Amino acid sequence: MALYLIKDLDDDYHSRVGVWQITETEAELRALTSVPSDEMEEISYIKSESLRKQKLAVRALLDAMFEEKVYLSHHDNGKPYIENSAINISITHTQKYVAVILNPTEEVGIDCESLDRDFSAVKKKALSEDEIEEVEDLEEDERNEQLAIYWCAKEAVYKKMSQYKVDFAEQIEIEDFRMRGEGELEATFTDKDGFEEDIELQYITFDRHVLVWTVE
Repeated sequence: MALYLIKDLDDDYHSRVGVWQITETEAELRALTSVPSDEMEEISYIKSESLRKQKLAVRALLDAMFEEKVYLSHHDNGKPYIENSAINISITHTQKYVAVILNPTEEVGIDCESLDRDFSAVKKKALSEDEIEEVEDLEEDERNEQLAIYWCAKEAVYKKMSQYKVDFAEQIEIEDFRMRGEGELEATFTDKDGFEEDIELQYITFDRHVLVWTVE
């Protein structure tokens, strides 16, 4: 069992974050999870073994985070929800880790990425001019890590807000931050009508991965 972390967040909304490290074979994951038959059938149709393992690891993590059996489903836009619980959920996965954030009352967002990925394309795709200036003078490894944090933070905000066709560069702004092993971030989301919402996030780096989640 590769439960990596379950963390109750020190916020006003009683969020909970869980992380699972995928060390098991697919057969081992199938044996230790209580996946409903219809969900297992959907997983079986996935061609990629890595993605099948990620889906099974999400289920293993949910089993560890809930006392009762839960039924995971997705809205038409891909946003996950628990069929037999009103709790809000967001999910992320990489080849080595899956992570979940839960909150009983507030919409949430979470994202994880491997630092072995090249994030150079993120500058043009997702960063504002001010954000680009913040990474220009960094060394290559530091720049890639900061770009990863930017990307994960914007993905987490995007998942929380759950709106279509969001322009990451124009609509999600991350305030200047000093990169550390873990820390807090402040973001502003601007919707199509110009309404702004401030969102706080937290991030950690571990095992060459970045994990970012919303806290309010």
